[in-house]
Amino acid sequence: MSERLIRTFISVPVPQSVFAVRNSLKETVVTNGAKIKWIPNDNYHLTLKFIGDMPEDEVEKVNQVIKNTISQHSSMSMSISGTGCFPKKERPRIFWVGINGDLSPLQSMVTDLNDALDPMGYPKETKEFVPHLTIARVKYPQKHTPDITPYLDADYEPIPFEINKIHFMRSQLFFKGSVYTILDTHFLINNNV
Repeated sequence: MSERLIRTFISVPVPQSVFAVRNSLKETVVTNGAKIKWIPNDNYHLTLKFIGDMPEDEVEKVNQVIKNTISQHSSMSMSISGTGCFPKKERPRIFWVGINGDLSPLQSMVTDLNDALDPMGYPKETKEFVPHLTIARVKYPQKHTPDITPYLDADYEPIPFEINKIHFMRSQLFFKGSVYTILDTHFLINNNV
Protein backbone atom coordinates (compact mmCIF):
# COMPACT_ATOMS: atom_id res chain seq x y z
CA MET A 1 0.00 0.00 0.00
CA SER A 2 1.31 3.43 -0.94
CA GLU A 3 2.19 5.80 1.89
CA ARG A 4 2.01 8.81 -0.42
CA LEU A 5 -1.06 10.93 0.35
CA ILE A 6 -2.80 13.32 -1.99
CA ARG A 7 -5.38 15.95 -1.02
CA THR A 8 -8.65 15.70 -2.97
CA PHE A 9 -12.12 17.17 -3.29
CA ILE A 10 -15.18 17.02 -5.56
CA SER A 11 -16.34 20.20 -7.28
CA VAL A 12 -18.40 21.77 -10.05
CA PRO A 13 -16.81 24.18 -12.56
CA VAL A 14 -18.36 27.65 -12.64
CA PRO A 15 -19.00 30.16 -15.45
CA GLN A 16 -16.23 32.66 -16.17
CA SER A 17 -18.71 35.53 -15.86
CA VAL A 18 -18.21 35.14 -12.07
CA PHE A 19 -14.82 36.84 -12.49
CA ALA A 20 -16.38 40.14 -13.56
CA VAL A 21 -18.81 39.98 -10.64
CA ARG A 22 -15.92 39.30 -8.27
CA ASN A 23 -14.06 42.32 -9.65
CA SER A 24 -17.03 44.64 -9.15
CA LEU A 25 -17.74 43.26 -5.66
CA LYS A 26 -14.09 43.78 -4.74
CA GLU A 27 -14.65 47.52 -5.18
CA THR A 28 -17.42 47.50 -2.53
CA VAL A 29 -15.21 46.25 0.32
CA VAL A 30 -13.77 48.89 2.63
CA THR A 31 -10.51 47.16 3.56
CA ASN A 32 -9.58 49.42 6.51
CA GLY A 33 -6.04 48.16 5.93
CA ALA A 34 -7.01 44.48 6.24
CA LYS A 35 -5.21 41.94 4.08
CA ILE A 36 -7.77 40.16 1.87
CA LYS A 37 -6.83 37.29 -0.45
CA TRP A 38 -9.06 37.27 -3.52
CA ILE A 39 -9.40 33.85 -5.16
CA PRO A 40 -7.52 33.62 -8.49
CA ASN A 41 -9.55 32.80 -11.61
CA ASP A 42 -8.04 29.30 -11.94
CA ASN A 43 -9.28 28.29 -8.49
CA TYR A 44 -13.00 29.06 -8.81
CA HIS A 45 -15.33 26.11 -8.24
CA LEU A 46 -18.34 25.00 -6.25
CA THR A 47 -17.09 22.47 -3.69
CA LEU A 48 -19.44 19.52 -3.24
CA LYS A 49 -17.24 17.51 -0.88
CA PHE A 50 -13.78 18.01 0.55
CA ILE A 51 -12.36 14.50 0.80
CA GLY A 52 -8.97 15.42 2.23
CA ASP A 53 -5.84 13.29 2.25
CA MET A 54 -6.06 9.84 0.69
CA PRO A 55 -3.46 7.23 -0.22
CA GLU A 56 -2.50 7.68 -3.87
CA ASP A 57 -3.35 4.04 -4.63
CA GLU A 58 -6.99 4.60 -3.55
CA VAL A 59 -7.62 7.34 -6.12
CA GLU A 60 -8.99 5.01 -8.81
CA LYS A 61 -11.32 3.19 -6.40
CA VAL A 62 -12.70 6.50 -5.03
CA ASN A 63 -13.00 7.87 -8.57
CA GLN A 64 -15.13 4.86 -9.59
CA VAL A 65 -17.47 5.41 -6.62
CA ILE A 66 -17.82 9.10 -7.58
CA LYS A 67 -18.54 8.13 -11.21
CA ASN A 68 -21.22 5.60 -10.20
CA THR A 69 -22.87 8.10 -7.85
CA ILE A 70 -22.87 11.02 -10.30
CA SER A 71 -24.22 8.86 -13.13
CA GLN A 72 -27.53 8.57 -11.22
CA HIS A 73 -28.15 12.34 -11.17
CA SER A 74 -29.51 14.70 -13.83
CA SER A 75 -28.08 18.03 -14.90
CA MET A 76 -29.38 21.06 -12.99
CA SER A 77 -30.12 24.72 -13.75
CA MET A 78 -29.47 27.30 -11.08
CA SER A 79 -28.16 30.83 -10.77
CA ILE A 80 -25.37 32.62 -9.00
CA SER A 81 -26.69 35.61 -7.06
CA GLY A 82 -26.43 37.34 -3.72
CA THR A 83 -23.51 37.83 -1.37
CA GLY A 84 -22.61 36.60 2.08
CA CYS A 85 -19.81 35.80 4.47
CA PHE A 86 -18.74 33.25 7.07
CA PRO A 87 -18.82 33.30 10.05
CA LYS A 88 -20.11 36.86 10.68
CA LYS A 89 -19.84 40.30 9.09
CA GLU A 90 -18.09 41.81 12.11
CA ARG A 91 -15.13 39.43 11.58
CA PRO A 92 -15.49 37.84 8.14
CA ARG A 93 -13.17 35.02 7.13
CA ILE A 94 -14.81 34.05 3.84
CA PHE A 95 -16.64 36.24 1.31
CA TRP A 96 -18.97 34.32 -0.99
CA VAL A 97 -21.58 34.60 -3.71
CA GLY A 98 -24.65 32.39 -3.49
CA ILE A 99 -26.10 29.53 -5.50
CA ASN A 100 -29.86 29.88 -5.90
CA GLY A 101 -32.76 28.02 -7.47
CA ASP A 102 -34.17 24.59 -6.65
CA LEU A 103 -31.30 23.32 -4.48
CA SER A 104 -32.87 19.97 -3.57
CA PRO A 105 -31.34 18.00 -6.52
CA LEU A 106 -27.91 19.43 -5.68
CA GLN A 107 -28.31 18.63 -1.99
CA SER A 108 -29.47 15.11 -2.89
CA MET A 109 -26.36 14.57 -5.03
CA VAL A 110 -24.09 15.78 -2.21
CA THR A 111 -25.86 13.48 0.26
CA ASP A 112 -25.38 10.53 -2.12
CA LEU A 113 -21.66 11.34 -2.51
CA ASN A 114 -21.27 11.50 1.27
CA ASP A 115 -23.18 8.22 1.73
CA ALA A 116 -21.08 6.46 -0.92
CA LEU A 117 -17.70 7.66 0.38
CA ASP A 118 -18.38 7.30 4.12
CA PRO A 119 -17.91 3.48 4.23
CA MET A 120 -14.58 3.94 2.43
CA GLY A 121 -13.23 5.97 5.34
CA TYR A 122 -14.06 9.46 4.03
CA PRO A 123 -16.61 10.61 6.63
CA LYS A 124 -19.84 12.44 5.91
CA GLU A 125 -19.78 16.18 6.46
CA THR A 126 -21.08 17.17 9.87
CA LYS A 127 -22.11 20.67 8.73
CA GLU A 128 -25.12 21.28 6.53
CA PHE A 129 -24.20 21.75 2.86
CA VAL A 130 -24.54 25.46 1.99
CA PRO A 131 -23.78 25.90 -1.74
CA HIS A 132 -21.63 28.97 -2.35
CA LEU A 133 -18.59 30.18 -4.28
CA THR A 134 -15.79 31.52 -2.12
CA ILE A 135 -14.41 34.68 -3.72
CA ALA A 136 -12.08 35.93 -0.95
CA ARG A 137 -10.54 34.97 2.38
CA VAL A 138 -9.33 36.99 5.35
CA LYS A 139 -6.85 35.40 7.73
CA TYR A 140 -6.62 36.41 11.36
CA PRO A 141 -4.90 37.39 13.54
CA GLN A 142 -4.34 40.75 11.93
CA LYS A 143 -4.87 44.21 13.30
CA HIS A 144 -7.54 45.28 10.82
CA THR A 145 -11.02 44.05 9.96
CA PRO A 146 -12.68 45.04 6.68
CA ASP A 147 -16.07 46.71 6.55
CA ILE A 148 -18.14 44.49 4.26
CA THR A 149 -21.51 46.14 4.76
CA PRO A 150 -21.48 47.63 1.21
CA TYR A 151 -20.42 44.22 -0.14
CA LEU A 152 -23.31 42.47 1.61
CA ASP A 153 -25.72 45.11 0.25
CA ALA A 154 -24.35 44.92 -3.31
CA ASP A 155 -26.58 43.73 -6.13
CA TYR A 156 -25.64 42.25 -9.49
CA GLU A 157 -27.38 40.55 -12.38
CA PRO A 158 -27.88 36.83 -11.58
CA ILE A 159 -25.60 34.52 -13.58
CA PRO A 160 -27.20 31.40 -15.11
CA PHE A 161 -25.41 28.32 -13.77
CA GLU A 162 -25.75 24.90 -15.39
CA ILE A 163 -24.45 21.90 -13.48
CA ASN A 164 -23.86 19.14 -16.01
CA LYS A 165 -20.49 17.75 -14.88
CA ILE A 166 -18.34 17.43 -11.79
CA HIS A 167 -14.59 17.28 -11.31
CA PHE A 168 -12.63 15.00 -9.02
CA MET A 169 -9.78 17.33 -8.03
CA ARG A 170 -6.36 17.24 -6.49
CA SER A 171 -5.24 20.18 -4.35
CA GLN A 172 -1.56 20.91 -3.77
CA LEU A 173 -0.60 23.55 -1.24
CA PHE A 174 2.32 25.80 -2.10
CA PHE A 175 3.75 28.93 -0.49
CA LYS A 176 1.94 31.19 -3.00
CA GLY A 177 -1.37 29.32 -2.70
CA SER A 178 -3.20 26.19 -3.82
CA VAL A 179 -2.87 24.60 -7.24
CA TYR A 180 -5.77 22.44 -8.43
CA THR A 181 -5.51 19.60 -10.94
CA ILE A 182 -8.47 17.74 -12.47
CA LEU A 183 -8.07 14.00 -11.83
CA ASP A 184 -11.26 13.11 -13.72
CA THR A 185 -14.53 14.56 -15.00
CA HIS A 186 -17.93 12.88 -14.66
CA PHE A 187 -21.09 13.94 -16.46
CA LEU A 188 -24.59 14.07 -15.07
CA ILE A 189 -27.54 12.72 -17.07
CA ASN A 190 -28.35 15.22 -19.83
CA ASN A 191 -32.06 16.07 -19.65
CA ASN A 192 -32.02 17.70 -23.09
CA VAL A 193 -31.39 14.52 -25.07
